[in-house]
Amino acid sequence: MALDLQTFKTRALSAIIFVVVMLGAIFYSINSFIILFLIVHTGCYIEYSKLIKKTPTISTTQAKVLYNLFGLAYMTTSFFAITHLASAHWVTVLGTTTYYVLPMLVIVSIWINDTMAYIVGSFIGKTPLSALSPKKTWEGTIGGALLAVLAVVLLGSSLTGLSYQTLIIVSATSAIMGTMGDLIESKFKRMAGVKDSGRIMPGHGGFFDRFDSLLLAGPCVWLMLTLFAQ
Repeated sequence: MALDLQTFKTRALSAIIFVVVMLGAIFYSINSFIILFLIVHTGCYIEYSKLIKKTPTISTTQAKVLYNLFGLAYMTTSFFAITHLASAHWVTVLGTTTYYVLPMLVIVSIWINDTMAYIVGSFIGKTPLSALSPKKTWEGTIGGALLAVLAVVLLGSSLTGLSYQTLIIVSATSAIMGTMGDLIESKFKRMAGVKDSGRIMPGHGGFFDRFDSLLLAGPCVWLMLTLFAQ
């Protein structure tokens, strides 16, 4: 398939702006960090609600209320988990104690996992992971998760004072549950019969499309650290 240069430019510019705005808000202050993720999770819930409205099998008032309550709980739990990872877990990085280390490790783990899963799957992927996402393979999923753990452990141990146990918990949980979060969103989109949940990012979709992995990974990392981190 020939490369559509205009589409590529749109996607690239959109991605650059998105990353700059997101990282700027994360690093500027803890208040801008909280505001950013409040916007993100609110946007995810709005798009989720629209998917529910478009889903033919969710037709009764009771079903719509239950699905929307689930969505509200899903987004709210994720928001408080991510912000608590920042506000209650200040970590030293390069000699400076700051709030964003654990949330950034979750995000970086998801990004590395997604990228490596795509690359590994492209080369050796043969076994489909799920009908919800036909392009995902078991080989890519396992390879992406292992490489994400390796990269985060090496990076985290050299830049922070976090233990290997904590780094493994964060990266492994983020990779595994991030993939599950992506499949959950794919299920809702398939039920609604749409390709993207929104259009906030030209060429990339909406909030729910971009943060589906974080929505599940964040609370699960928080829970695992609460239970098992030293």
